[in-house]
Amino acid sequence: MYQRLRELMKKTGETAYQVSKATGLSQNAFSNWKAGIAKPGIKSLAALAKHFNVSVDYFIVSEEEEHDPKNQ
Repeated sequence: MYQRLRELMKKTGETAYQVSKATGLSQNAFSNWKAGIAKPGIKSLAALAKHFNVSVDYFIVSEEEEHDPKNQ
């Protein structure tokens, strides 16, 4: 999940601090997600999806599942 978030931040040129301020999510949460200590809840995913104008599924579906022909 964090990899997808990092890709979106890179695309938009935003830092974790900027995304944190824009979404109301704590930077500590971002750090925990990055370290694998915690996973975001649905409200956090919804806030991120809204901010980046993507679906919540974008963060949930792994890249392997996304490219698997059985999921098409």
